[in-house]
Amino acid sequence: ALEQASDLTGLRVGVVTELLGEGNSAGVQAGLQSMMTRLEELGASICEVSLPHSRYGIAAYYLVAPAEASSNLARYDGMVYSRRDGDNNPDNNGRGQSDVMMRSRGAGFGEEVRRRILIGSYALSAGYYDAYYGKALKVRRLIADDFNKAFEQVDVIATPTATSVAYPVGAKQDDPLSVYLDDIDTVLANLAGIGAISIPAGLAEDGLPCGVQFHAPILEDSRLLRLSYALEQHTPDTFAPLAPNYR
Repeated sequence: ALEQASDLTGLRVGVVTELLGEGNSAGVQAGLQSMMTRLEELGASICEVSLPHSRYGIAAYYLVAPAEASSNLARYDGMVYSRRDGDNNPDNNGRGQSDVMMRSRGAGFGEEVRRRILIGSYALSAGYYDAYYGKALKVRRLIADDFNKAFEQVDVIATPTATSVAYPVGAKQDDPLSVYLDDIDTVLANLAGIGAISIPAGLAEDGLPCGVQFHAPILEDSRLLRLSYALEQHTPDTFAPLAPNYR
């Protein structure tokens, strides 16, 4: 069965028109094209599909995800859940308990996690719930509908994994917005609630690796496994070797 799985004859692969070209580095674009050539060599057919609302994915994701993080982490107050920073002995004119709670709310969370909780709390606050979170949920539905319509034409959908190769650790620490914009390709699967997998697509700028991401419909993860297995058999050197116990 595994030998047969390396043949992708009949598999229809759609490349997202809106996520091609502009915004991607030259190396990432070349890696995507090379990947499509490999798939054709394995018997797959390639065409373009449209996800017209994908351009709104970043805005929708960074309202929905932080809002849910804020809601889910509200219980981590250091009183019942999570770590407690300090003790409850009344001091400072009786403000000991409130000070402990304020310190505990942030204890254990890094700067980026705190930032996202604050964004979510703002999006869910009175007067902004419908304007931000409510609208983001509607956009999420539109993106999911785009995927469903595209899957009527193809079996899997391909996008770059990221628009560029990895940047040095800490290089964008003072510019979180640019980091969020780098997620334009990966947030779509989360919003649509579907499976996705990233496959190595060779080396791009500065000899650093880039990837191509494939999406499949709900409950069709086997398509992703079939595709990734075939590519691994075709170009094993581009995949990280597995330990003997996992072969």
